[in-house]
Amino acid sequence: MAADSEPESEVFEITDFTTASEWERFISKVEEVLNDWKLIGNSLGKPLEKGIFTSGTWEEKSDEIFFADFKFSVTHHYLVQESTDKEGKDELLEDVIPQSMQDLLCMNNDFPPRAHCLVRWYGLREFVVIAPAAHSDAVLSESKCNLLLSSVSIALGNTGCQVPLFVQIHHKWRRMYVGECQGPGVRTDFEMVHLRKVPNQYTHLSGLLDIFKSKIGCPLTPLPPVSIAIRFTYVLQDWQQYFWPQQPPDIDALVGGEVGGLEFGKLPFGACEDPISELHLATTWPHLTEGIIVDNDVYSDLDPIQAPHWSVRVRKAENPQCLLGDFVTEFFKICRRKESTDEILGRSAFEEEGKETADITHALSKLTEPASVPIHKLSVSNMVHTAKKKIRKHRGVEESPLNNDVLNTILLFLFPDAVSEKPLDVTTSTDNNCPPSESEDYNLYNQFKSAPSDSLTYKLALCLCMINFYHGGLKGVAHLWQEFVLEMRFRWENNFLIPGLASGPPDLRCCLLHQKLQMLNCCIERKKARDEGKKTSASDNVTNIYPGDAGKAGDHLGPDDLKETDKDKGEVGKSWDSWSDSEEEFFECLSDTEELKGNGQESGKKGGPKEMANLRPEGRLYQHGKLTLLHNGEPLYIPVTQEPAPMTEDLLEEQSEVLAKLGTSAEGAHLRARMQSACLLSDMESFKAANPGCSLEDFVRWYSPRDYVEEEVIDEKGNVVLKGELSARMKIPSNMWVEAWETAKPVPARRQRRLFDDTREAEKVLHYLAIQKPADLARHLLPSVIHAAVLKVKEEESLENISSVKKIIKQIISHSSKVLHFPNPEDKKLEEIIHQITNVEALIARARSLKAKFGTEKCEQEEEKEDLERFVSCLLEQPEVLVTGAGRGHAGRIIHKLFVNAQRLTESSDEAAAMTPPEEESKRMGSPEERRQNSVSDFPPPAGREFILRTTVPRPAPYSKALPQRMYSVLTKEDFRLAGAFSSDTSFF
Repeated sequence: MAADSEPESEVFEITDFTTASEWERFISKVEEVLNDWKLIGNSLGKPLEKGIFTSGTWEEKSDEIFFADFKFSVTHHYLVQESTDKEGKDELLEDVIPQSMQDLLCMNNDFPPRAHCLVRWYGLREFVVIAPAAHSDAVLSESKCNLLLSSVSIALGNTGCQVPLFVQIHHKWRRMYVGECQGPGVRTDFEMVHLRKVPNQYTHLSGLLDIFKSKIGCPLTPLPPVSIAIRFTYVLQDWQQYFWPQQPPDIDALVGGEVGGLEFGKLPFGACEDPISELHLATTWPHLTEGIIVDNDVYSDLDPIQAPHWSVRVRKAENPQCLLGDFVTEFFKICRRKESTDEILGRSAFEEEGKETADITHALSKLTEPASVPIHKLSVSNMVHTAKKKIRKHRGVEESPLNNDVLNTILLFLFPDAVSEKPLDVTTSTDNNCPPSESEDYNLYNQFKSAPSDSLTYKLALCLCMINFYHGGLKGVAHLWQEFVLEMRFRWENNFLIPGLASGPPDLRCCLLHQKLQMLNCCIERKKARDEGKKTSASDNVTNIYPGDAGKAGDHLGPDDLKETDKDKGEVGKSWDSWSDSEEEFFECLSDTEELKGNGQESGKKGGPKEMANLRPEGRLYQHGKLTLLHNGEPLYIPVTQEPAPMTEDLLEEQSEVLAKLGTSAEGAHLRARMQSACLLSDMESFKAANPGCSLEDFVRWYSPRDYVEEEVIDEKGNVVLKGELSARMKIPSNMWVEAWETAKPVPARRQRRLFDDTREAEKVLHYLAIQKPADLARHLLPSVIHAAVLKVKEEESLENISSVKKIIKQIISHSSKVLHFPNPEDKKLEEIIHQITNVEALIARARSLKAKFGTEKCEQEEEKEDLERFVSCLLEQPEVLVTGAGRGHAGRIIHKLFVNAQRLTESSDEAAAMTPPEEESKRMGSPEERRQNSVSDFPPPAGREFILRTTVPRPAPYSKALPQRMYSVLTKEDFRLAGAFSSDTSFF
């Protein structure tokens, strides 16, 4: 066996010169793709419904094949249809012609408004295209074209595929295709002619019929009638200046400082140019036969007014300039700027003669410098106002980016309380707190992480947006921000609350800048309450008491429990704010021993309940319902406690980072617990002061009731009594609660060290605001600007009521909430949101433009008005809309008038005639007979003429099978195309 196998192996080493050529390999690859896509055999579908090419779903599959090293892409385009199992038996019939041949004669989908060019030319529901893969490649030589066509023909014959197969030839822009379709004993050849200029003899129907008949070459003497479908398209362009309703804002008035044209706080809206550039009217004669009409070089029966079908499409202006979109886009551009406020406004703003630059944020350090100036002139506000004067002196009035009128208008808009002689009370900042909070639009700031639509932050964002667009650009933004920071400093120094901010701690659902302003307001509230307390204590001649005299303070402040309870009840919610101790900030500086002496107690640990019971209670808020102290049975009083320090999200992040850095060691964990229990310790001290003789169990029963477990037990006498004890976690050795309780001293809240140092926090906020660059500021406020833009779009849409726009707005809100909720969103995603908003604005502007052009508001009859509004909304959403009643319907008459006016405009040089309104024009047109005589000039020459010629004749011999023939032609100014599908019998020829 081994000996026999040796010669065999030598035989297979002989080089075989009969291997497949590149051409054969190409054919086999085409066959392989057709087999993979299961395009073999005849599969008949349902007859095509009317309009299915536009309303149906088109899908495509693609693959790549090579002819030698030249790459082609093979694409299968098909209309998705339900499978028809019932017709499976008919597929076996030999005389059934392929589906695509039947589709050539179908008249339900002539001139589809949106489809592949081969669908429009041949009416096919399914076809395969082989085209050069690279856009620059092209099959130009005739021999290569024929080679490809031969390959297609062989592949179709070998596989039995009955789907038409096209090859794209010449340059892609010419859209030239040749192809073939094969069936049992039949074949259709798809051919094409494309010229730049229309030959004179083929500019009308009679010339095209001659081509069609000569191409068919039918041997029958009485030729079967040719079915004809015709469409003429007329373009209306000259209408913008007479029918565009948008009034652009008066920019000169705005720049001049008059803010009447566009109020601050209101965003502009609308397109600056007509967003509808053209109206295309297609007049169609769908079913004509040869001999019914005449259309030659001398006379034509094809009058657009008499066409049975009218359909309209509008051509939208590409990227029309929209005011709202431009506003937001320009503001977004600030985010990419790198300059600081000082660099934009000029470094000389803060320079003194012969001295280095002094920033406002260094005002505090000035207080500590030795100087010959009297100390009262060295207050922070004094320093700030001196700096402010220097800015104006150096810059000069004419150099200011914002003139005084504009600046004052904005500041009054932002701070309405500045109108009165003194800023308003706390109530001003909180009365904005009662908008319709249940409204979906108002709560949008939660999703966008912006700010409420009635807040100062939101108004500031709108003002900066407007200044950036109309009043000085980036310099104007820097100028206003500088003035804003100075105003914040002034309000902090003079205890004036900031208006337009909800009271309470910073709202973490809002942007960081809003939180910072809320934090500053909290500081002002605390400082204001403290300063007012000083005044009242001074006016009542109350002597300042140090902690060493705490017993006397107790005598003075709490003579009996009843009075103190009544007093404290009136001040629930602002207990810390209402403290009246003038020297409270110095309590923290005194030693513990003094304080303990004053309380008559050596140590919190040693002082038992009995000793503590001797102390006079201080800082009671009100009596707890039924609870009494466990040891002495006295009523348990809820103490006045310090409010926890308000925190902004950046402070919370810093705190969490510090706590995380402490690590997981026992020491780190203990230190972390100590840091977190500052508020707990304060509350324990307040509780001890309010309830002398209390124990940890008493505190836990009030502070954390779950940690005090009560059980029913039977005592010695047999009675059922409740016995309570601390929970398991409270009994853990070295428990933080126990440690804190032993450390805590009976000190009322008003004499404790402040948990919240408002002075320090306010200076931190003011410094943070002062160092913000315009780019940082824009980043902070961009969510508020997008929020405002979305609200504006919703408001404008509600006036127009466009259902498609409602859906898009919901998508924008959903997309924006995902993007804006995370810190530092990507620029690309922000640009997408702004682009979506601009698109919606353009869509609403288009609706208004069409409503103005068609005069929907002028309709007196309700029914006609509804029809027109429906027609306009369809024009926006659909590629092409059928005009009910064609030229004789209500919409048809309006379209006719539009064309008549445009024609008068072009024909007449007289401006008065050009400005004739449509109503007078219709009167001048007179009776229908006169109108009929003048109607030739009512429309311009058609921009495009399309003809479809169809017939069924035997080819090539009289005894051949009668098969469908079709020719599509389109004639425009610079284009002439014939696309023919000619079928022939391959069995009987």
